[in-house]
Amino acid sequence: MKRLLVAAVLLTAPNAFAGGDVCDHPEPPANAAAPAPAKDGVVLRGDKVPAGAAVKIGDVLASPQGFDGKTLVVEGDVRRACTRRGCWMELATASTAKGAGVRVTFKDYAFFVPTDSAGTHARVQGVVKVAELSAEQAAHYESEGATVPRGADGKPREVQLVANGVELRR
Repeated sequence: MKRLLVAAVLLTAPNAFAGGDVCDHPEPPANAAAPAPAKDGVVLRGDKVPAGAAVKIGDVLASPQGFDGKTLVVEGDVRRACTRRGCWMELATASTAKGAGVRVTFKDYAFFVPTDSAGTHARVQGVVKVAELSAEQAAHYESEGATVPRGADGKPREVQLVANGVELRR
């Protein structure tokens, strides 16, 4: 009965944007662990994020090349999240901050975050990557509500973090 109820909720939940399209990112694998329920206002996804000091998102944005390829724990505010499926989120120094942010995706799409994650405070563990996006990738993210920064040459570039664990606090 529980599975049937979950299936009914998933089938009736709005997951389309104004144009009627559905996020084309893959579903999490069937063997992915069920999301942990929120406990004391904390939502956990993926692996446990280690306790201790974290790098502030502002520091990563100030010198992304120095962090490229490194695994670290970062903290920041969720400015935006994929409203279709929760398959990415964007961290910034504040949820209302203007300018560049860090796009967080989830290793092997093994988990997603709640689609209403914008406005939460996040601790995330993952690998930083400075990436140039294709025009198609940039358009896809923009169709989901993201702001994609562009270099002086007009090419879409961004700082990304491929997360293996996320902790969200409301």
